[in-house]
Amino acid sequence: MPENALAVAATDNYEIGSRMATQSMATSGNRLNLVGQPQDRLEAFFAQLGEKPFRARQVMQWIHQRGADRFDVMTDLSTQLRARLAEVAEIRLPNVISEQVSTDGTVKWLFESGAGQAVESVFIPEPGRGTLCISSQVGCALDCAFCATGAQGFNRNLAAAEIIGQVCHANRNLPRRPGNEEAVTNVVFMGMGEPLANYRNLLPALDLLISDLAYGLSRRRVTVSTSGIVPHIDRLGDDFNVSLAVSLHAPDNDLRDRLVPINRVHPIEQLLPACWRYAEKRSNRFITFEYVMLKDVNDSLACADRLAGLLLNHPAKINLIPFNPFPGSDFSRSSPDAIGRFQDRLRRRGVIATTRRTRGDDIGAACGQLAGKVSDRVRTRLSEKNKGIVTA
Repeated sequence: MPENALAVAATDNYEIGSRMATQSMATSGNRLNLVGQPQDRLEAFFAQLGEKPFRARQVMQWIHQRGADRFDVMTDLSTQLRARLAEVAEIRLPNVISEQVSTDGTVKWLFESGAGQAVESVFIPEPGRGTLCISSQVGCALDCAFCATGAQGFNRNLAAAEIIGQVCHANRNLPRRPGNEEAVTNVVFMGMGEPLANYRNLLPALDLLISDLAYGLSRRRVTVSTSGIVPHIDRLGDDFNVSLAVSLHAPDNDLRDRLVPINRVHPIEQLLPACWRYAEKRSNRFITFEYVMLKDVNDSLACADRLAGLLLNHPAKINLIPFNPFPGSDFSRSSPDAIGRFQDRLRRRGVIATTRRTRGDDIGAACGQLAGKVSDRVRTRLSEKNKGIVTA
């Protein structure tokens, strides 16, 4: 296996899970799980049943807007069609293993993903909005040095039904917001996994999130976070162009190679032009660059100056993230004063910079802490030499 094997886990080719035996929620026996099926696929499914396309639209609204979990409650379908659907299809969400609630109101769920595996998602309530952070893979193969998910290793991709099922569960089990709005107003793919490494299942999930027949979210309220898989950044811009967040975390290749190993495949000089191309496809669209603040690693004013030099005069904003410790990590969080000085330097250099408020750290739900339960199927196959290359 090549020395950058973990990073190379992304090319069309990036979808590692498609090369491995996976347990999918797409089907159960011979029954199709309709939870992860976008409109075009459902219309094709109903055409095979000899039904009109509008049946797909009806069923989507029942599942995603009315919270139906059985076909017999879908009263605008004929009795015969409901019986037929019960034979060939199902409405199945991931099973919830546990729910934890933080003192600040943050909620974390652990979802079963089969074979002893589990993934986590987090709901963050705020005045006027409710943000759901969802997972796209069981673990992650990209092995970012400061991330608990990467430390767990990688097992498989989540099916579209498992991804969108996290949103279904949250909306069905959290109180609605004032005005009869759904609890979830924003969705961020910032949970476990690299979304662009599961591109084939990411797309139907995005389709459902923005569909008026499902969740009807604005593209600006759906954010895909990536460590920097350049070819798929370009593809995503053509396919959906939702909000994009990029895990940068370093102002130069030498440091980023150690912190974010995918940089060995797609270095900064390739990554940033892809980001600017993405932004050009929608007017007034900024790219958010995530930058975890690691004490004595990337938090110096010299780093801030180099970072500003990369992003100045581009549609970019920086989100500084205080590092959230997890068992086995060798990093420490930058002090509040160091973070404040770093942010101030960026602003003085003309770069928009904010600092993320830490939420849910008392239940292990803060950024970088999601770990779930993962039986690694990647790093156990690497040599000790290769392991050393991808750690800080």
